[in-house]
Amino acid sequence: MKLADLLERTGLDVLDHLERQITVPVIDGLQAQGDLLVAPLALLPEVSAESWARWQEVPSDGVELVRGIAGTNPHTLVADPGTCHLATGVFDPQRLAIALVENTAPVHLIHPEHGATGIAPGRWLIRRQREYAATGHLTRLVAD
Repeated sequence: MKLADLLERTGLDVLDHLERQITVPVIDGLQAQGDLLVAPLALLPEVSAESWARWQEVPSDGVELVRGIAGTNPHTLVADPGTCHLATGVFDPQRLAIALVENTAPVHLIHPEHGATGIAPGRWLIRRQREYAATGHLTRLVAD
């Protein structure tokens, strides 16, 4: 799928410098987009849905997962109807989890500055990324 087609379908937009005729890659493995990390759930046996978690269908116009620190630049997950469910009640010992995702067809993560990436069918954890602070001893969340 071309970025232009994805943006037209969802009504979302990206910054003008991004090439809209590029094919959005669909990745079946670990990937990052700015301050988010998408990881196969099979790599994280300690992570699970909380007993009270409610799974919701991801609508075609998307679900905003997180916004940048200035309240801009949202990461939005979009999917074709009936192909993806998301739960935000996640047990994650590292306390970085945003959502669990189960999809039967490729879904896309769209960001105004980064464009879009595709996530292959499977079970995934979407979490924040950490980085070392300037001192090298402490970690902090990546700010996008």
